[in-house]
Parts: sequence; structure tokens; C-alpha cells
Amino acid sequence: MKKVISIVLAVVMCLSLAACGGNSAPENTVNSKEDLAGKTIGVQIGTTGDTVVAADYAANEGATVSQFNSGILAVQALKQGKVDCVIIDEEPAKNYVASNDGIKILEDTFEPEDYAICVKKGNTELLDKFNTALAELEADGTLQKIKDNYIGDNAGKTPYETPEGTEYPNGKLVMATNATFPPYEFIQDNKVVGIDADIAKAICDKLGYELEILDMEFEGIIAAVDSGKADFGAAGMTVTEERLESVDFTNTYTTSKNVIIVRE
Repeated sequence: MKKVISIVLAVVMCLSLAACGGNSAPENTVNSKEDLAGKTIGVQIGTTGDTVVAADYAANEGATVSQFNSGILAVQALKQGKVDCVIIDEEPAKNYVASNDGIKILEDTFEPEDYAICVKKGNTELLDKFNTALAELEADGTLQKIKDNYIGDNAGKTPYETPEGTEYPNGKLVMATNATFPPYEFIQDNKVVGIDADIAKAICDKLGYELEILDMEFEGIIAAVDSGKADFGAAGMTVTEERLESVDFTNTYTTSKNVIIVRE
């Protein structure tokens, strides 16, 4: 009898495991941009992956757009089978794939995009100061060193350091960002760090301002700048015609492109 019971229990356990396996994510069906028609696309709300790329597939190809407050939440939904793919900027995509098993980036990409810093519409004084500082940081190699410190083979080797003797006679500037977008902005040791944070610090050091960083939802950044809650926004933000209706942008400090993340 004991032997029979043991066999029955073993069969039940096997059936249970099989049932659990049935809850795994479905097989990937997106292998190129051509496969996006009719699919459910995960995006970070307010990004160009949402408002430009995925929106176009929703309008013209029958796709469904599923919005999330951060890219990592979209990636989690992908792994769970709740979306068919995620469309997001290339460098954050690389970070998400590196830290999550079972996903990959397709070779297909979308049009290049320009990243810039946004300021309140009409604030030409601050805009001119930022553009001057950016040009100087580009010329002396600081911008490239900041980017190299987070991207590529030399990552971690060229951290930005405030020049000795820097003073801040002009008060404080507040930067709005969304710290879920590595390597441009993310949380480390309870502090917002990343390419945008370092560039903002370098600009403020040059201009004699202290820097305060406010972490918020991405879609709230432009409103924060427009209302005066923040002096500027830096968050891996692409210059678009729609955004230019609400804010002004500095000169470009880097470029990016949207990519597609899928299950392996």
C-alpha cells in the first residue's frame, strides 16, 4: 500500500510541475520589425518608443500598445508573456538585457534620435548658458569622457570630478529626471547617477550653480519644467516637434535609436 501511495504522490507531483510549466511565457513570435503588426508592444509611457514608434504601429498595423511607468516594468511584462516585445532606447535596452535572462535585442532598429536638455519655453538666458557650457565641455573632451564612463570598454574608468576650487555664487538649479533609464539616469547608493546627471553636474560646475536632482515619472518632466518646479529636464529625452511646443531644447549632446527587445 505504501508503495502504491508513493507512486500516486510521484505522479501528482509530476502533473503539478507540468501544470506550472504551462504558465511559462509563450514562444517569441517577433523576429523583425515586419512581425510587429497585430502584436502587443510594451513601452515606457511618454518615450518616443511609445508616442512615435509604437503609436505608428498601433495606428497603421493593428498593434496594441501597453504602457508602463518604466522600461524595467515593460521588460518584466515581456518575460511574463504579457506583451510580445518592448520598444525602447538602445542603451537602456542593453542594460535591461544584461541584467535579465531570457531576453535579447533584435538587429532591427529605428531612426536615429537626438537627445537634448529641455528648459522652460522662452527662457533664452538659461538656454544660451547651457549651450555655451555644452560647447565648452564638448571641446575639452569632458562630454566624451562622461559618456565613456558608462558606455563601452572603458566604462567606470573616467568618472566626472568637479574641478578643484569650483564655487557656486549663482544659487541652485533643479533638474527633473526619471531615474529608471540606465546608463543615462539610475539610482545607485540612494543617489541619482548616470550620464545625464554627470553632464548636468559639469554644466552647473561651469556656470557656478549647485545642482539638485528631482526623480519623477518621465511623463511629468516637461510639466515640471513648464511650471517652474524644475529649471531643466535631462532624461535621455529626444527632441520632437510635439515637445518643442511646450519647452525649448539645448543643442544635442548625444544620439540614440529605439530597438526591439524580445524573449529568446
